Parts: sequence; structure tokens; C-alpha cells
Amino acid sequence: MSGLKKILSPSILSADFKKLGEELETIDKAGAEYVHVDVMDGLFVKSISFGMPVIKSARSATDKVFDVHLMIEEPIRYIEDFVKAGADIITVHVEACKDVVATLEKIKECGVKAAITLNPPTPVSAIEPYLDKVDMVLVMSVNPGFGGQKFIPESLDKVKEIRSLLDAKGLDTDIEIDGGVNAGNLASILEAGANVIVAGSAIFSGDVADNVKKFKEIMGAW
Repeated sequence: MSGLKKILSPSILSADFKKLGEELETIDKAGAEYVHVDVMDGLFVKSISFGMPVIKSARSATDKVFDVHLMIEEPIRYIEDFVKAGADIITVHVEACKDVVATLEKIKECGVKAAITLNPPTPVSAIEPYLDKVDMVLVMSVNPGFGGQKFIPESLDKVKEIRSLLDAKGLDTDIEIDGGVNAGNLASILEAGANVIVAGSAIFSGDVADNVKKFKEIMGAW
């Protein structure tokens, strides 16, 4: 993991959409590398968030990497649309795909990075067959669908297990973590082996620039 860049990916689900352009500029200038975009369809998860038009609009406000997390059923249907809207990385849930390999291949065919994720109750074994087909693995540290949830400590065991599997396969793959991440638990997350950090309310509540800088300082110490 030592060779992997540590990346902050603020989740705009927690941003103030009245001033989204300003929020994106703030996290950009403060040092965040990615923009995390949560897409929910009301089927795979109970909530509904936003889709291609919002992503396309936000895309015009920043050149940062758009890290698009699809919490939707059969995401293969919309891969091309999300790429056209501006996605640079597309993450799909192993639980939501009838044909995981075809979905990941579709993402790659569209010229962007492919990532896979799993819900907290899902064992790591469910994604193990696909580890050599992805650029990133996302570990959900809350149950997907709502922001502001508390971090599930057992997620750290998943991160360690996935990092061990990747190391055994000789894969230098990013591990992202999403859900309940804050400055208080960030060090333990980095120690477990995650290097791409998603944070929503911990970034967009209060002074956004200061929050980003605080996260980056902690990440820089590892």
C-alpha cells in the first residue's frame, strides 16, 4: 500500500446544492483530488439522489476526477450515459449486477476506470473473483442509501482482508472507503489499508476548506 497515492474524494451528496459550483471550487483549491458522486435509484437503495443531468452540470464546474458510485439495479444499462455525463471512475455493486464481468467490461470499453463494491453484510468472497478486473475496490462502511450514518468498525477487517488478497495477487489496486468517515477514525482507516477516502458531512459541515485541509494533513502523515 505504501506506493499508492492517498486520495480524498468528498461526497457532494452532503454539499449545499444552492452553491454547488462554489463548493466544488472550494474543495478543489483546498486539495481534494476526486469528487464522489452517489447515484441512487430508489430500488437498489431506498433513497433517490441524482442522475446524469446533475453530473453533467457539475462536470462543467471542475476538472477533478468524478468518482461515480452507482447504487442502482443493473447499472450496465446506463454506463455509456454516465460516461458521457462526465464520470471518470464508475463503481458498481456486486449485489446489483446479474453479470458482473460484463458490467465491468462495459465500463472499461467506455474508456473509464472500473470499480466494484459490496454492502456491509456481503462477504469479501463475493468480490474476490473480480479483483483482477477492477482499478478500485470500494468498502461500504455504512449501509448504502443515506448520509450521516455511523461508521461500522468491522469495515476495517474487510479493508485488511481485501488488501491482503490484492497483495497476494500482486495487484496495486486502490481501496476506497465510504460511510461515516471523519477526522477521528481516519488514521485507523489508513492503517487498515484504504487509500481513497470518501467523506461527506465531515467535509461539507462547517468550514469546507479547513475540513479538507485537516483530512489532507492526517492523510499526509501516513
